[in-house]
Parts: sequence; structure tokens; C-alpha cells
Amino acid sequence: MMMRARTSQVADGVHLVHGSNTNWVILTEDDAVTLVDTGCPGDREKVLESLSAVGSAPEAVAAVLITHAHNDHLGSAEYLSRTYDTPVYAHEAEVPHARRDFLHQVTIGEILKNGWRPGVLPWAVQALRSGGTKPVPVTSPQRFPPTAGPLDLPGRPVPVHTPGHTEGHSAFHLPEAGIVISGDALVSGHPTSRVQGRQLLPVMFDHDRRGALATLGTFEALSGDVLLPGHGPVHRGSVREAAQRARELAC
Repeated sequence: MMMRARTSQVADGVHLVHGSNTNWVILTEDDAVTLVDTGCPGDREKVLESLSAVGSAPEAVAAVLITHAHNDHLGSAEYLSRTYDTPVYAHEAEVPHARRDFLHQVTIGEILKNGWRPGVLPWAVQALRSGGTKPVPVTSPQRFPPTAGPLDLPGRPVPVHTPGHTEGHSAFHLPEAGIVISGDALVSGHPTSRVQGRQLLPVMFDHDRRGALATLGTFEALSGDVLLPGHGPVHRGSVREAAQRARELAC
């Protein structure tokens, strides 16, 4: 039996959803919704279920925003685009990644090399069951508007370029709510990590580890006391301190 998605309200109009391996975020405003990430390919029913749980529906999704184009975050983006004509937005450096002009993602070989580490093989089996290797390119992803500031979408998220995990990885800042949606650039846990709490993902997942470390400085400059990561539970506490702890653990 498929496990249900766990949807929790973090603030007014902000919901964090835990899928099979990955989180996504739903921002609601009146009858419209912004969906930040879409889980694994096998999470489609969970995505639809989570929209229903917040009183919405897929046809009400004004846009899908992608933190980055790894399969476990891109899973249902093309489905929503094709079925409901939902626009899919990403940083300009991530747009070709979403189209699958190239793929910067941990390989099966790299996973096998790290298979001796606690949690890696069970995580890999679960990822495969969730469609982690299924091709999910987005046909027509669009880049964020070139002007800085909040997007004209429900929740008014502000894209923040946070490269390292991928070249075009982006976080989203909700300054009025004091919330940062951090994707995989700053997480609060992962099945392959022996560390609990705020951290970078294990090094095998990052395209550019030095860039991932450098981007923690970007998080340190963001005001906020709630972190919504791509993996792990919601973190309530200073985003700046969360980034500093991740830096200390990575050293």
C-alpha cells in the first residue's frame, strides 16, 4: 500500500510536504497555488493528494518552481506542464538541466562505491522504487524573470541562486514570513547521513562541493527563522545559524 504524503502547515499559506524521499512546498493564496518542487517520479499521486489536502487542485497551480532538476525534485513537473499547461520555472543555469541537455546527478556507480556507508543501500533501493532513475525531462522550462525581487505568484517567493549542489540550484526566500525554502543546498537530514540536524548533503550528491560550501554564505545573509529543506524535517531557528552549523560539520 502506498504511504500517504505527510502535509503540515508551517505558516499561513505555507505547507511542507514529505514525499517518499523528498520534500516539496505548497504556497497558497486565495484560490491559487505555487508548487515548489514535485517529488520523485513515483510521487505523482502524493503530489495530487497533497494539493487536495490544502484545499486545492492541480489545475489551480499557477506555476511550478524548481529548486534544481534532480529526478527526486523534478518528478511531476512535466506531467503538470503537459496536462494542465502549468509553467515550470528554474534558474537560467538550471533550465538546460531540466530539459536534460545534460544530467548532473549521482550515478549508480558512485552509489555502489559508497554502498559500504550506513544507510546508502537502503536509500538507493527506496529511490529506485520511487522512480529515481526514470527519465523526467521538462519539455519547455522557463527561466525566472531577469528582474530581482519576488515573483508575481502565490506566496511571493524570492528566488535566490545557491549553486553548488547543481549549477543552477535556487532557494526561495519568503521574507515577510521569515521562511527559507532551501532545496538540497541546506538540509536537516538524509537517510545516508549519520548526522542529524542542519547540514550539507553527503559529498557524493554535490556537483561542486566547493560551490556548495561557498553558497552557505548566501544562506547566512538571509533573514529567517524557519528552514524548509528538500530533505529532513522543518527546522525552526535562525537560518544563519543553520548555515553556520552546516559549515562546521562539513569542515
